[in-house]
Amino acid sequence: MEIKILVADDSATDRLIIKNLLSHYTVLTAGDGREAMHMLQEHAGINLLILDLNMPNMDGFQVLEALKGDERFSKLRTIILTYSDELDNEIKGLKLGAVDYIRKPIHMESLKVRIDVHAALLRAEQALEQQLGEQTLTFDMLFDQAPIGIAISHSCDLLHMDEANLRINAKYEQITGRSKEELVRLGWAQITDPDDWEEELKYFRRLLSGEINMYAMDKRYIKPDGSIVWVHMIVAPLDLSNDGQCSYICLAQDITDRK
Repeated sequence: MEIKILVADDSATDRLIIKNLLSHYTVLTAGDGREAMHMLQEHAGINLLILDLNMPNMDGFQVLEALKGDERFSKLRTIILTYSDELDNEIKGLKLGAVDYIRKPIHMESLKVRIDVHAALLRAEQALEQQLGEQTLTFDMLFDQAPIGIAISHSCDLLHMDEANLRINAKYEQITGRSKEELVRLGWAQITDPDDWEEELKYFRRLLSGEINMYAMDKRYIKPDGSIVWVHMIVAPLDLSNDGQCSYICLAQDITDRK
């Protein structure tokens, strides 16, 4: 699956740096919001939008508002660029449909990790759709061979898990240092650093309420020997049937070395 990214930022330097960093993807650029909307309309198949909130002519919030009201961009994922003192802007951007945020000045390795995780999520969703449509590419192949941890749960009880409702791949077991059976027995809370658990619960409740479409965060897992592994995690709901079952997918990328 080709991942096509649009970078919308009024800084020509930042656009060039990001484009070079993500050269293994197809990257387009725009210098303001108005140009970004034109690019989205002219170029089919753009999957990810990296959007600076502070731009001339048409700022990032106006772009998000326009995208929210246009069914053509319902599957587009937007990652907003903010500064560390713009918490209100981050919250406003997420409520308008952004799925993640990156703070300026940009830590390029962090940006690359986040984009790689979102790309993996896009590929996983495409494989699910193809499997449901009886296409040749199977989800099992992607799931088992993925270079990031993937967990799929068909229960929204974070404290108690049922083996029949949880599926994790080998990479997820490797990252956490725990088998599926152990994860089911312990639950997410017991393997998550207590300082991160409260934040995750807030995000998850907002996800269940429909306030946000997905969430991303850096968090710590506690391995069996007591050591810590840092992951960048993305959690998104899965709508696989019409039976009203609560399902979600969790993607985890080990970022311990960067931390």
